[in-house]
Order: sequence, then C-alpha cells, then structure tokens
Amino acid sequence: MREAAVISQPNPLQRIPGVAMVLVLLIALFSAIAPGFLSVANLSNVLVQSTILTMLALPMTLIIMTEGLDLSMGAVLTLTSLCVAIVSLATKSMLLGLGAGLLVGAAFGIANGWLVAILGIPPFVATLGTLGMAQGLSLIVSDGQSVVGIPHSVRDIYSATLLGVPVPIVMALVTYAAFHGLLYHTRFGTYIFALGGNREALRYAGLSPNRLLIAVYAIGGAMAGIAGLLMTARMNSGHPTAGLGLEFDAIAAVAVGGTSFERGNGWLLGTVLGVIAVGVLRNGLNLISLPSSVQVASVGVLVIVALFLDGLRSRA
Repeated sequence: MREAAVISQPNPLQRIPGVAMVLVLLIALFSAIAPGFLSVANLSNVLVQSTILTMLALPMTLIIMTEGLDLSMGAVLTLTSLCVAIVSLATKSMLLGLGAGLLVGAAFGIANGWLVAILGIPPFVATLGTLGMAQGLSLIVSDGQSVVGIPHSVRDIYSATLLGVPVPIVMALVTYAAFHGLLYHTRFGTYIFALGGNREALRYAGLSPNRLLIAVYAIGGAMAGIAGLLMTARMNSGHPTAGLGLEFDAIAAVAVGGTSFERGNGWLLGTVLGVIAVGVLRNGLNLISLPSSVQVASVGVLVIVALFLDGLRSRA
C-alpha cells in the first residue's frame, strides 16, 4: 500500500502582509476613538486625499526596487505644482500647465538618474542635492508667495466626479493600472527587477543598466508633474512649500507595503495598502485634533510596527 504523502500546510498568518494587519488595527482604533471616522464622507475623503501620495509612492516603489531612493520627490512636486499654477494662470489652459509640470518633473527625474547612473553618486546624496535645487527654484519662481487666481479648469479637477467617482480617485486607479501593467507585463518591468537583483544579467543581454536607471528616475519625476496638477487643484493655488515632506510619506508607504530596499523585490499592491494606511493614520489623528508634529512621528512608528509584524509573519 502506497504511503500517503504528507504536505505541510502554510500558516495562514504567512499570507497576511504586515501592512494589512496594521490597516485593520488602525481602522478598528479610529472607529472607536474618532467620531465620524467610519462615515461614507470621511472614508471617501481619506481615499481622495491619498491620491497624490499614490502618484508619488508607485514610482518610488520602482526606484527603491533598483536599490535607489528619491528624496527630491516632494520638493519636485512643489515646483511642478507652481509651474502648473503659473503657466495655467498665464495661458488659461490646464493642458499647457500640466505640460509644463511634466517637463519640469521629467527634467529633474532625468537629472537624478544621470547623477546616480552616470556619475555614480549615491542616490541619497544625489537626490538630496536636487531636493535643495527644487526648493530654491520654488522660492525663486514664486517669490516666496502663493500663486493664486488659477483658472476653473484646474481648480475643478479635485472636486469633479466621473460616473459618481471623484476624478482624483479615477486618476489614481488609472495610475495603478498603468504601473501594474508596466512592472508585471512588460520587458521593461522585468528589467526593473533585474536592476535591483542582477544588473550583470542586463549587461550580458546587451542592455544598458544606466539608461534603464535614468528611465526609472524620469518616470518618478514625470509622475511628480502629474501629482503637481492635483496638488494645485487641491490647494486652489501654487504654494512654495506645498509638497515638502511628502517624499517621507511615499518612502514610508513603500516600506510599509513590503518592498525591499535591496535585490529588486517590490509589491505595488502593498504600496497602495501602505498609502491607505498612512492616509487613515493622518486622517484619524486629525479627527482627534493631534498636531501635525505628532502625525509625522506617528508615520515613523507605523513603518516600524508594520516591518515588525512582517518579521513575525516571516518567522511564523
């Protein structure tokens, strides 16, 4: 009689990422202590407010998968938001404003990629330098003042709906679909995994890792340009400090979502869950009237807790 094979079943805990557990805990916590947290209006507000961060965190995922980092993304977002505001105000055209934001964002992305790939400057140092450049340019072009009076075609984007769904959420969904297709269903996506895991294989295949790396950073810059349009519409103006610090939230969302900082391991859906977790945390803390300084510290705690839970899950 043939002996039955014994197949060990995986622990159900191993199938649940740390970010999902943290998100459930946050929702349960704020449901209990924050009045109105579970209202449809508030949950919709969380999703809408998370759209800008989504547009930064998705390209940040690709950059981190290449064992890189982009500290300039928040400052570049600020600069592109100002470009959108200034150009749309001068031309009365949303598309020209968006085009200006895209060009400026892509230029900074290419510069970051060139500094990292061609000059060999560590990503932390290179993007820290471009962060300062973007901040300085933001103050120069705005003279340190908000740019107001932007046309309705820009202002209405943030409050408009498409088939009952807020346009920012639609834009975030389209962005996720595009990045999902790019990373998991194209050769370029395979190359991104190789950039973080095995660059020598790319060279043996006759490909240029430097060009691919520049392209990844350029995508990040261009996405900051698109997010700049939403930021301008959200604030009804361009402001010289609007996006500062958002790079920290983007990196936190990627880390919480399970993307590794080495060997090209990344998970886009985990990044989205990380973005929502950050959004829920900030929204809940706002509802209980905690200051912004506490919110920043809480995002750091969120990263530590999520990574700790992932460690427990891996050892289970």
